[in-house]
Amino acid sequence: MTGLGALIKRNTKLYFKDKGMFFTSLITPLILLVLYGTFLSNVYEDTFRGALEAAGAEASDKLIGGCVGGELVSSLLAVSCITVAFCSNLLMVQDKISGARRDLTITPVKHSTLALSYYMSTLLSTLLICLIATGVCLGYLAYEGWYLTGEDVGCIIIDVFLLVLFGTALSSCVNFFLSTSGQASAVGTIVSAGYGFICGAYMPISQFSEGLQKVISFLPGTYGTSLLRNHALRGVFEEMSQTGFPDETVEAIRDSVDCNLYFLDEKVSLDNMYVIVTAAIAVFIIIYIVMNVTILKKHDGMS
Repeated sequence: MTGLGALIKRNTKLYFKDKGMFFTSLITPLILLVLYGTFLSNVYEDTFRGALEAAGAEASDKLIGGCVGGELVSSLLAVSCITVAFCSNLLMVQDKISGARRDLTITPVKHSTLALSYYMSTLLSTLLICLIATGVCLGYLAYEGWYLTGEDVGCIIIDVFLLVLFGTALSSCVNFFLSTSGQASAVGTIVSAGYGFICGAYMPISQFSEGLQKVISFLPGTYGTSLLRNHALRGVFEEMSQTGFPDETVEAIRDSVDCNLYFLDEKVSLDNMYVIVTAAIAVFIIIYIVMNVTILKKHDGMS
């Protein structure tokens, strides 16, 4: 364990020492918050007001702000937990490029210990940044319209932790095969641009075609986004019900913002969403372990 602790400390220090990598990871959620608040908030607000008008209901500006803010915050955190993990995990690639990994494998350090150190240091770095982003997002919600309870905040933090675990496991499997800066940049660009769409962060899945909705329902990140949505908006929906909104209207809004997700036309419960995300984490961790035990060990043995 001493060797593992030393490697985790080494990887984490190198990450924070690289100011470019660290500040890029840190400001990414803040940039997304500004972009979301500037461009997407108006789109979400117009959609929400249109749904209310169609149902013949009215809502206060604070309630609308809370609904729009909850949707924006859940989208931002859902994307950041994954994209920041990919950025934090670039140290694995940099060690290959610089030759540091070869130097480490010459020492008595086991392959499993080295692989675990990359995973744990990425997890710690990503979690720190995402928790900071969560604090900023909660401040944004307090400004726009606060309807959260202490339990809601706790659930959001748990959701962030789970998605960071998922993002770290996914990035570990993908970055495992990268060996050049160009490859790392290309993967980072693809993930940053594409993940938000396929997880329902940039646009609600309910707005996609029926065929695409069915395809996306097989992706675990979709359910991570929905967990954040449910906990960020639970108080808003409760307020709607207490102020006289018809149950059908509240349920329709829940459908429109992906709080309700359906797999093969069956509604997925929150408990099952947790099971899906947790199972995905376990699967990617197992894949990462298998790759390190087989492929990498064989490669290092031949070199």
